[in-house]
Amino acid sequence: MTYSNALAMGRQQTTMRGQNSVSFRVQDKRLGPVSNTIVLIVLACLLGLLYLTQVTKTNAYGYKINSLQQQQASLQQQHDDLTVASAREQSLAQVASSPEAAAMTPTTPSGSVQ
Repeated sequence: MTYSNALAMGRQQTTMRGQNSVSFRVQDKRLGPVSNTIVLIVLACLLGLLYLTQVTKTNAYGYKINSLQQQQASLQQQHDDLTVASAREQSLAQVASSPEAAAMTPTTPSGSVQ
């Protein structure tokens, strides 16, 4: 849009005698106080919705992290139990096959206490 076209758009043609054929009309475009209030309320609502979506996402990730931590704790407990069971099995096999255990003589009960 050229400068002359922009000026022509703001002109108002008058057909009265003895006056200029072109006059400029001042176009004041402002929002009123009610419109400003409505715009501010809408912006506040949008910011509130943005905040709520972020908090909801954070809470969802928190639940996922909590469930993964519980799963990690149960797997760690299971690992510890299996480590203890493995150590027991290995120790019984090592004791039975050791030369000290082979050199021992079996005992039989000689009697009972009355």
